[in-house]
Formats: sequence, C-alpha cells, structure tokens
Amino acid sequence: MTLEQFKKRMQKIPDAPGVYFFLSKNKKVLYIGKATSLRDRVRSYFAADLHEVRSPLIANMVVKAASIDWRETDSVLEALILEANLIKTHKPEANTDLKDDKSWNYVVITKEDYPRVLVVRGKELDSLRKSKPARVHDFSAEKSLSPRAVALRSPSQASFTAQYVFGPFPHGLQLQQAMKLVRKIFPYRDKCVPNSGKRCFNAQIGLCPGVCSGEMDKAGYKRVVRHIVLLFKGKKKELIKELGREMKLAAKDENFEEAKRLRGQVFALGHIQDVSLIKDEYRSYGAAGRSMRIEAYDVAHLRGGSAVGVMTVVEDGIANKSEYRKFNIKTAKGGDDVGALKEILNRRLGHDEWPMPRLIAVDGATAQINAAEKLLESLGLRIPVVGVVKDEKHRPRELRGNREHLAGREKDILLANAEAHRFAIGFHRKKSRKNFTQ
Repeated sequence: MTLEQFKKRMQKIPDAPGVYFFLSKNKKVLYIGKATSLRDRVRSYFAADLHEVRSPLIANMVVKAASIDWRETDSVLEALILEANLIKTHKPEANTDLKDDKSWNYVVITKEDYPRVLVVRGKELDSLRKSKPARVHDFSAEKSLSPRAVALRSPSQASFTAQYVFGPFPHGLQLQQAMKLVRKIFPYRDKCVPNSGKRCFNAQIGLCPGVCSGEMDKAGYKRVVRHIVLLFKGKKKELIKELGREMKLAAKDENFEEAKRLRGQVFALGHIQDVSLIKDEYRSYGAAGRSMRIEAYDVAHLRGGSAVGVMTVVEDGIANKSEYRKFNIKTAKGGDDVGALKEILNRRLGHDEWPMPRLIAVDGATAQINAAEKLLESLGLRIPVVGVVKDEKHRPRELRGNREHLAGREKDILLANAEAHRFAIGFHRKKSRKNFTQ
C-alpha cells in the first residue's frame, strides 16, 4: 500500500478505539492490532524510517499489505477482547510470528459449582496440554457455547477443570488492567472457598460477590459467570439486554437492591472508557471520553558513563508507575542528551502494544523539543511536545511549548517530569553500582 493510497484512506479512519487489519491483495489478514486511536496508530506505520522503528517482520508486512480495514469499538476494553478473538480466528502470520504464543495470556473460567476466573500464561497452558490431553473450545468464533469441559492441571493454581478458555491476549499488562475493570463490574471468585462462612478479603472490598460467606447462591453466581462469558465473547449488546431483563424481573419481585445492582452494571457497561488508562475508581475522564496520558522522558549519566533513559506516565493527574519504562542507552554517544532522547523515543514508539500518549514532556528546551518533534513528524505522529527548563539547581524554571497544550496541564507536566528525573537518577545509580562491582 503506497503512502498516497494510505493518505486517502486515512481521511476515513476514526480517532477512536478499535481494531485494525492489514490485508493482502486477496483480502487475507496479514496483521491485527488494537488501538486507543485508530487514526494515530495506523498513521505510525507509514513513517519514513519505518524499518528503524518497527521490527523487520512488521515493516515487511506493511510493504506487502494492499489495504487497511478497521472495526471501531466503544472502548479499549472491547478492542482488547475483539483483538484476541480475531487473532484466534484468523491467526495472522505477522501476529503469530511476532510473539511466541507461549508468552500470551488466556482467561480461564473453571468448571465448578462456583467457577473461578483466572489468567493463565500460554506456556503454562501449553505444559498442561502436554501433561494431559485437552481440547480447548474456541469461543472467539461465533458458535454456540459448548458445555464440554477441558481437563487441565495447574501446578500454580492447583487442580482445576476449564470450562471456558478465552484468548490469546497479546498485551499482558493491559489484560491485567482489563480484568480489574471487569471485576469491578462483575465481582467474581478466584481463590476463596465457597460457603466457608467467612468473607474473603476480595468480598470485603467488593471484588467477590460473597460466595465464600453464602451471600450469593449457586444460581446467582451462575448468572454472573454467564455475564462474564458474554462479555468475553464480544456480545456486549446481548449482555446489556440480558441485564435489563433481569433488572425488570428483580423490580417486579420488589427486590429493589438487586435491581439497583443490575442497573449499575448496565450503566458501567455503557460507560466503559479506555481500559489502558483506567487504573482505579478515582479515575476521571477528559473531553470525548479520552483520558489525558502524559509521557515524560529524561536521561541520566555521569560524565557520559552508565547512560540510561526513562519514560514515566501521568494519567489525569495520577502517576501510573506500572507503565514506567527503563532504557539502557545503546547507540547515542556519552553525554549526547539529545541523541539519547531520540534513541529512547524511537524505541518507545516501536511498541505497538503500549498506549499512545496525548502529550510528551521532555527535560530541556529548544534542542530537546525540536528533536522530539522532528522524530514524531517523521513517523507521521501529531503528538504535542513540551519542554521543562531547569535552573542551575535543577528546579523547574519555565515550561516551553504551545500554550494551548500547556494550559491547565502545568501541574501534571511537572509531576511527570519530576517522576522522570527521580526514576532516571535511581536507575542510573543502580547501573553505576553494578558496573563498579563488576
């Protein structure tokens, strides 16, 4: 697909969450990916230095592609689920060759009176299949649910039988966040002992429906599991209709507490936002339902030695430490902070599985800002860049960049920058100590 063809197609690609497909001339699916912004993510594949930023496998796939298609979703949670289902169905070469499926994750629902919902690594699932033959039902295809169970024996989670297996999920970190969100909407059991007479910790914080203490019976919990199954099949509309029917029945029976709970679940499903950005119940959302993700970058070294770089993330005023990243500087010369920054950004933007930032903050002034903007432009990305200028005591003196992008975000930018400086210094000291002792 040429750049000219892509530019024409780009006008139709929405700035919204979803799943995108690279297709061959005969419409064979070459690659499937998900994105917070379909437009931003697809644009990144048509940069001048694609071969430097992306893996050779992806770069060659883009050259072979004849067209691009996409499917928009209401949230990144749904995009995450849809991506897994479509990868399972189509098995695109660029996806299966890019990442060994043993490192992928699967969501397993056990076959018990009170099923557990577990996340199992592909390598563990593979070893279980080798130790005991198993047939995992493929629920990614639009088929009727099969009651057949698959016998699996897990060394880390004790013996269990898997009734449903969903996946693979390529993005492990985002799946963890997705499961936290799913569990807030549909509390489920993972470890506690049913009817033990004692509320487990998760039940106390609202993440288990209380099967341990007898607060929810077998029939009620069976409905919860069905709701989770429908969600992971990508049938949100059917799920919402089913919850609506249950809510009306509860109200008719004057079980108003249950009706209120179901209404809350319907509301939550209708207002799911970007799962890659949701971390806790205190999250607030920006305009158009998009959270404000700021990534800050900093470099640390001692007279050019033991050079390292870091990326920190602040989302809606909250430091998201689980998404901080460290980089050992490999190509930039010692003391070349601008070169090191370009290297870090190059490597960071090569990760399709990481959410794209809405704003980038660099430690420095004109040179750093220009270097970052030039790199982003070469990748076809329109991400604003701001710089944090420091005084002789390394205290923030001023913020540089487009005033429109700075307005109202000064506090978040300074937090991200301060975290980057702290994180970089800590990483540099650790590396220096290690080099000294070797």
